This record gives sequence, C-alpha cells and structure tokens, in this order.
Amino acid sequence: MTEPSSIVIVTGSPTRPSRTTGLAQLVGQRLSRDAFRVRVLHVRDLPAEALLHADFSHPDIQRASQWVAQADGVILVSPVYKAAYTGMLKAFIDILPQFALRDKVVLPLQVGGTLAHVLAIDYAMRPMLQSLDPRLIVSGLFMLDKTIEVGADGVTLFPDVDSRLEQVTQTFIEGLRAHAMRTRC
Repeated sequence: MTEPSSIVIVTGSPTRPSRTTGLAQLVGQRLSRDAFRVRVLHVRDLPAEALLHADFSHPDIQRASQWVAQADGVILVSPVYKAAYTGMLKAFIDILPQFALRDKVVLPLQVGGTLAHVLAIDYAMRPMLQSLDPRLIVSGLFMLDKTIEVGADGVTLFPDVDSRLEQVTQTFIEGLRAHAMRTRC
C-alpha cells in the first residue's frame, strides 16, 4: 500500500476570518476525506519581519519552506489585490528556492470582488508559479467573493461555484495520482 499524497494549502489572506481562509479550510476538509495528508499554511501567521527580510534562518520560515518541499501538491489560495495576488503571498513565494515546485502539482484559487479580475490567475498567478518549475499547474478557479459565505457553521459556496471547485479539485487529484504513478514506475 502506498503512502497518501501530501498537500500543503498556502493562504495569502492578511485577514482572519476571511473567505479565502474559509475556502482553504473547505478544500482541505474535502481532500482529507479522500485520504490525503493536508497541511494549511497561513502566510499571515509567519513572522512579518522574517518574511519581509527573507530571513531563511528563522525557524518558522524554514518550517514553512519544508512543508512546501515535502508536499506532492500545493494549493495557493489568495484574494485578488491590485488585479493579482497579495503581496504577502508574493513575499512567501520569494523566499522559496528557485525550483521549489519542481515535480509538484499546483492548484491556484483566487477570490475577487469583480469579474474584471477573472483573468488574475492566468495573467498574474500562473506566470509566478511557472517560474518555480512545477510538474503541472491545474487550470485553477477564480470565485467572486459574494459566492462564498463564511458563517459559524462553516463555509457555504453557491452551487455553481461548488461544482466548479469540485471539478478543479478533481483535476488536481488526478494530477497527483498520475504523478505518483510516474514516480513509482
């Protein structure tokens, strides 16, 4: 029996609670039910000074980098800021090694307030991720913030958004399984 794939979900939201954080928790729960080992890394919880000064020796920065290095798959979840991703997420990506996503399957997810930012994944996030040499970047999904409700009972998505999220998550899972088959052969 093979060991389940390891996934790290990296969130770039500076606020708590947030729709982005709720979305990350929802995706993490779904993947955990499918027997994946899931860790959620909230970049906002890393020490700001260490992150902004690229203090690679800081234990929290080293731990976060190790989580990414040890993962088979990486999911990045960010609100749209300035038609891209948050500076916080970019600061984290900048401290990772040049080929930090090599041989990893990556799923970008973004939450925005207007359809004017629907291409933020393709024009901003995907090129940044591609520079880290991933095996596969799944198409990803942009969601309007008004389609995600965060309450005391958890996260609720509009039905059409939920089905689209299920589709991209399934594509991510298929990519992980295909990669696992290649590495076993």
